[in-house]
Amino acid sequence: MSSSPAVLMRLMASAFAVAERAGGIVRDILKTGDLGIVEKTGANDLQTKADRLVQQCICSSLTRMFPKVTIIGEEDLPSHDVEENLIESGQFEEILQRVCPGEYSGVREEELVVWVDPLDGTKEYTEGLLDHVTVLIGIAYDGKAIAGVINQPFHNYELGPSASLGRTLWGILGVGSFGFELREVADGRRIVTTTRSHSNQLVTECVNAMEPHQVIRVGGAGNKIIQLIEGKASAYVFASPGCKKWDTCAPEAILHAVGGKLTDMHGKPYRYHKDVKHMNSAGVLATLRDFEFYASRVPEAVKQALKSD
Repeated sequence: MSSSPAVLMRLMASAFAVAERAGGIVRDILKTGDLGIVEKTGANDLQTKADRLVQQCICSSLTRMFPKVTIIGEEDLPSHDVEENLIESGQFEEILQRVCPGEYSGVREEELVVWVDPLDGTKEYTEGLLDHVTVLIGIAYDGKAIAGVINQPFHNYELGPSASLGRTLWGILGVGSFGFELREVADGRRIVTTTRSHSNQLVTECVNAMEPHQVIRVGGAGNKIIQLIEGKASAYVFASPGCKKWDTCAPEAILHAVGGKLTDMHGKPYRYHKDVKHMNSAGVLATLRDFEFYASRVPEAVKQALKSD
């Protein structure tokens, strides 16, 4: 008689199904034309109806199935009963069929922390830059990002109204990452992806220090990591506070599962314990390959300005 899949694999299988459901919610709300936009701290920090409903969907669905897991979401929402139609109880069978890496096979529910960004790229969502938008569910164990799911609700939207929208990427350390075709930037070109709406002098100085052949300015941490693993960019450089743990946990796990690296600007890894501060205070530096090259080019002035946690 076969044993039940490990907790991590069951949680990931559920996270995949919930992320797919969340992507559908994001698309449905856009179709209504009523995004329910409110400003949290300013014009560059928005919340929409999609942020609110998706967080309720993800957190309530996962809590119902895994009540001992700690779940931390971006949105500060009032506690109330969630409508039953927001609950997703399905699981992605392909993940359940995978073998859990030995180091995680005995992990218990209460040892896992889930970091949720219900709508990464909210500002871009409100502006119609739909390819920037992702739903992020990251899983951490012992402070380390070990698994993640990224749903891109509007993948393929530029192909027109008849296109089949959406895809879900997932990865687990020791298993790999799936749902995309892994590619590297051709011919050693240095293509830097960085923030679209949160730039400043420090960010610009650090990007320029990489001597890039090209700079791409887009929204969303999840979107930028997708650019790295699909060969559209060689480095993600953001020399500023601003990203939070829910922005980086899932993308970091997917990137690391294919041999990439994400750290702060000092080359120090972020930790994802349930009681850490949410802000990634020392910025983000991430690459699929050649991390040491980019890390070596971070100016000392940037390191001095951005203190590691």
